[in-house]
Amino acid sequence: MGEFSKESCPSVKNILLLDSEGKRVAVKYFSDDWPNNSSKLTFEKSIFTKTLKTNARSEAEITLFDGYIVVYKFVHDLHFFVTAGDDENELIIANVLQGFADSVGLLLRGDVEKRTALENLDLILLCIDEIIDGGIILETDANTIAGKVATNAADGSVPFSEQTISQALATAREHFARSLLK
Repeated sequence: MGEFSKESCPSVKNILLLDSEGKRVAVKYFSDDWPNNSSKLTFEKSIFTKTLKTNARSEAEITLFDGYIVVYKFVHDLHFFVTAGDDENELIIANVLQGFADSVGLLLRGDVEKRTALENLDLILLCIDEIIDGGIILETDANTIAGKVATNAADGSVPFSEQTISQALATAREHFARSLLK
């Protein structure tokens, strides 16, 4: 079997979920390209400002920004972004973005807006963890991602799809708290 190399796998630099004012809802960085929080916030503001006037509602848009490929899409008042190096395949990065946006839509039961996203932030962060690990793309299928998050979030007594929103939120919070304590 050939040698596995991290460089041979498609990877992303960050995944961002911003609100309609460019403020963070959920972000995760997988690269040291932005060494501190200040540089991360500056990048987020710059990319938000550059893409604000575009119409990325029906399909994802792709742009080159500061030497990075940025694929983005807007859903209601949320702005989804995936950033990768300029040597990555745009179609793969677009699949990551689509998987992220669609799985968030499934987990939020179609109510994709800032208020609901903040109420279910733990599910969104678990979703990001299912999609990307250390910058390496693990999964892009929205149903698979949402299913894994739901399985991890549910306590097993009631299927996630049959729980009420408050039950699902409570079990997701418990799982998230347990994962933080490990």
